[in-house]
Formats: sequence, structure tokens, C-alpha cells
Amino acid sequence: MGETTVSLQEVTAETVRTICELAPHGAQSGFVAPNAVSIAQAHFNPAAVFRAIYADEEPVGFIMWRPGDDGASCFLWRFMIDGRHQGRGYGREAIALWLKVLPSQGYRLAQTSYVPGDGGPHGFYLAQGFVDTGETRANGERVMELAL
Repeated sequence: MGETTVSLQEVTAETVRTICELAPHGAQSGFVAPNAVSIAQAHFNPAAVFRAIYADEEPVGFIMWRPGDDGASCFLWRFMIDGRHQGRGYGREAIALWLKVLPSQGYRLAQTSYVPGDGGPHGFYLAQGFVDTGETRANGERVMELAL
């Protein structure tokens, strides 16, 4: 069996229903909004960019980001890998692909936030090189960042 190719692809009219059906493990559902909600929010935030995460030809996840207020940072707004596809390195590869394009777009800092709790994404983001900033947002989410 060959190496699986992970890619970030546009969500289209043909694929949107499939992408909206992707979901994390049930225990993780409190850590990320459903993809349908994310796509709806993106339509009201013109700066937001979202992509489906594919492993070869199969959709396995969702990623969405937006520019930070300062123009030099980019905020990872949503990120999820479908529960059936976790543990295969797809999330790590998708984050690496995302981070790779940011400097060419003028970004010097990647940021994200997470809901604290057991089973949450904190450890995953640490493993990708993000560090805690110590900042807690009004909604209780904790902020992390990665210098590019």
C-alpha cells in the first residue's frame, strides 16, 4: 500500500453535504462546532477561508481560518478530523500544509484557541509546535500560537 496523500480542497456544491456529515468522536463534540455551522459562519465573515481535508480521494476533515486583526497573524478558527479517520496522521499533515502557506500570504504568527478539558485538542496543538500564551478569551477558550 502506498503513502496516503493529504490535501486541502475547496468545498463544492457536490461535496458540501458529505463534508457537513463528518464529525469527531462523540466525546469530542463539545470541543468543535459542527462543520455546517462553520460553513454558515464563514459565509458571514468574508475573510474566512475553509477547506475540506482529504486523504487521497476521501474527505476526512475540515479546517477553517481567518486573518487576525493585526494582519500579521492568522487564526485557526475550526479544525476537525472525522472520528473514523483519527489516529492516522491526517490532522498533523493538514496542519503542516496550512502552516506552510501562511508565510507566503504575509503571516508571521499562527494562532488558535481551544476549549479546555479531557479529550480536547490541547495536546495535539502542543505536538504541532503551538505554545500556550496564557490568554483566556471571554468565551473561556485558551489561546495558543506558533511563530512562523
